[in-house]
Amino acid sequence: MKKNTAAWARDLARKHLETPLPRRWAHTQGVARQARTLAPILGDQADLLEAAAWLHDIGYAPDLVSTGFHPLDGGRYLRDTHNANDHLCQLVAHHSCALIEARERSLAGRLIREFGPEAPPLSDSLVYCDMTTGPDGMHVSVEQRLTEILSRYGTGHLVTLAITNAAPKLVAMVHAVGEDLTKSGVD
Repeated sequence: MKKNTAAWARDLARKHLETPLPRRWAHTQGVARQARTLAPILGDQADLLEAAAWLHDIGYAPDLVSTGFHPLDGGRYLRDTHNANDHLCQLVAHHSCALIEARERSLAGRLIREFGPEAPPLSDSLVYCDMTTGPDGMHVSVEQRLTEILSRYGTGHLVTLAITNAAPKLVAMVHAVGEDLTKSGVD
């Protein structure tokens, strides 16, 4: 199977997430399902987005944890173990405003050095997919997703702080992609 394709990514994500993290696997399947809904507006970039959707949370896999920050661990794993496409690695490493949380974890320098200072093209689309999929893989609004994340981590947790800081940007990205879908008539 060819690397860097959605099919390859699905199989790799299944290998690392399905058994040890079934709820994370359900979320990942839902994110990939959302990515497929964007195919009509993405053209030849649709497969790359779907691959990133399958792999965005691979850094949570217990056998891959290195820093404890799943975007960085996932991006590194794809780059170092699979020699994955740079764009795919950057999408995973920067997904859902990861740089904001990286700052809270004192990992921003590493993330920037290894995967660049900015999220790559298609990041807004990946945010749309991730932030409109609940932990069990069901479609939710971005507001519901943010509320669920805040509730899960609780007051004072660094993820809560990072998501609170990222929320305006995340909401704006989701709404912009949603508007693109509506304008395309695909909705």
